[in-house]
Amino acid sequence: MFDVTRRIALSLIASLAFALAGTAQAAPTTADLVQTLRLHEVAGLMRNEGLSYAEDLQDEMLAGGGGAYWIRQVDRIYDTEEMVRIVAEAFEGELSAPHRAAIQAFFDNPEGQSILTYENAAREAMSDEDVEDIARANYAELRGTDDARLEAVKRFVAANDLLERNVAGALGSNFMFFQGLADGGAYEFSEDEIIADVWAQEGEIREDTEAWLYGFLLMAYRPLSDEMLDRYIAFSETEAGQALNAALFEGFDVMYRAISYDLGRAAAQAMAGSDL
Repeated sequence: MFDVTRRIALSLIASLAFALAGTAQAAPTTADLVQTLRLHEVAGLMRNEGLSYAEDLQDEMLAGGGGAYWIRQVDRIYDTEEMVRIVAEAFEGELSAPHRAAIQAFFDNPEGQSILTYENAAREAMSDEDVEDIARANYAELRGTDDARLEAVKRFVAANDLLERNVAGALGSNFMFFQGLADGGAYEFSEDEIIADVWAQEGEIREDTEAWLYGFLLMAYRPLSDEMLDRYIAFSETEAGQALNAALFEGFDVMYRAISYDLGRAAAQAMAGSDL
């Protein structure tokens, strides 16, 4: 089967690299959090990544074909307003008033906003393959050493369970892509066949995810002082930090499963020459 997991999974990783602090204040609305966390900016980055990924799918699966139908479907699938709406819906269900106040308190200030700026800048930079290769090489060089910054990043990953959650999310997104292909009539896959094939990729997905994740985090948090990163990690371990992490994973997982399924179905219809 085709390897469609990588960009979906890694996009998800970058989107979930958040943590929290907490002070008592009036709870903000979901709209306030969406603005403070700059989720429309994140969704715009996701859309750009998705359009690039769709070009690769067009070359690899559609032999450069697909035409106007494929372009229209990709534009529809990567709808930034819908992407933000899904994540905001998860906020509604997962975040209590104290959680919301803590999130707003940490991010709605120069230090919190600088963290988001570094995360988004690193995400955009790593859309360039040369930059991504450099980031991966940096992690490969540090891996197995007692480098202090690497150890801090490991603590951040552990606190938010980033590796395990993202591997699971990648497997789920991959399953939905192939389910979309099957439902679109491109292939006759049974559910058991899809599960077996996707699960067989787990080791490769885990290795690739780890390399991208650590490369990204080392790049994004390089400008942070040790003290600032320590505060970020500590706050991510609080109840509010864990709640935001769970809400983001839930929202982005739902979003990427839907995107993956729609891409698979659209690819199947494009392969069949459909212009529905």
